[in-house]
Amino acid sequence: MEIEEKVKITKANKDVTTTKEAPFLLVKGFLMGSADIVPGVSGGTMALILDIYERLLNAIKSVDVKFIRDFFTLKWKSAFQELHVFFLVVLFSGIFSALAFFTKVVPLQIYMFTHPEIVYGLFFGLIVGSIYILIKTLERRSIKEGGFIVLGIAFGLWVVNLVPADTPEHPAFVFLSGCIAICAMILPGISGSYLLLIMRKYDYLLSQIGMIGGEDTLDGIIGLLPFMLGAAVGLAAFSRFLSWLLGKYHSQTISVLIGFLIGSLFVIWPFQHREFIEQVREVEVIEMSAPIVAELRSNPNENLPEFSRLGDVVSDSEIEVLSIEKKLIKSSPYVPGIAGEREGDTPNVWGGVLGMIIGMVLVGGLDRLREKKE
Repeated sequence: MEIEEKVKITKANKDVTTTKEAPFLLVKGFLMGSADIVPGVSGGTMALILDIYERLLNAIKSVDVKFIRDFFTLKWKSAFQELHVFFLVVLFSGIFSALAFFTKVVPLQIYMFTHPEIVYGLFFGLIVGSIYILIKTLERRSIKEGGFIVLGIAFGLWVVNLVPADTPEHPAFVFLSGCIAICAMILPGISGSYLLLIMRKYDYLLSQIGMIGGEDTLDGIIGLLPFMLGAAVGLAAFSRFLSWLLGKYHSQTISVLIGFLIGSLFVIWPFQHREFIEQVREVEVIEMSAPIVAELRSNPNENLPEFSRLGDVVSDSEIEVLSIEKKLIKSSPYVPGIAGEREGDTPNVWGGVLGMIIGMVLVGGLDRLREKKE
């Protein structure tokens, strides 16, 4: 696309996003936000698929020391002169629209529990299609690039197979968690939320966010501050490092990123034995005669990210109702009817296959659209 070519060849990497491109960029942001909701998929993966990855890195790099200095000294005209404002505003409008849409209108997180084969199949197809397209567009295809792909696969598989471990809640470690998580969020093939889960800081952050708006708002903000500082430092440093790699070793870097994507297929494969941990978020004591008690006794539905369960009987007339949240901690793939399937498994095979086909078709359509514009 002519606009993207201009971005690549401009020495200052100055953004040239136009109002004509804005609707397409909004859709790309929406797709990035959609990917961020699914564990194992990063927004960076979708940015790479949609061919805006390098532009995103350049936009992040435009928030530099000069911008911060000018902004806080009220030299706003100078501060925003080099900032990729239009690109970032449109892209993040799409991202936040997706987060709102798939949590409020179409609860994708719930469908990941109720229809996992279809949801994961869709993203599996998207990634498979993008791997083919990226290999096709490699500047060079040699043994050297093949070695970098293998290296990326090995690292990606190592990351997605890490086992969650207990970690401290010291501000220094929370700061480090922010650095690592934000790097993963812009690195294709590795999910930032998954790494937070591995570092046992996913629930910690949710609890700190949950404090905001109540009596413990100040404590929540203080708890989040090290993470936000770490994310800012990690984003500033890692985006520049990645941009440097793409500029100096473009073919090799893309090869490693392709490897990351291939490695991530391990956890995106729609047919998985998934292990969860359950955490009690709230305990409420209610009357035995309450309708919810009869409903939970006769028709409990625990195949959801958040659900209610009956607890201990408090008295002859009262009982506990537990609000429980489930978190994915481990998954192992299997092939329905061939290998790894366990007794009692009832996978939606055709749903998974349909999801994969739709995903690959979508990527193919995006690639054709991009080729026509170029």
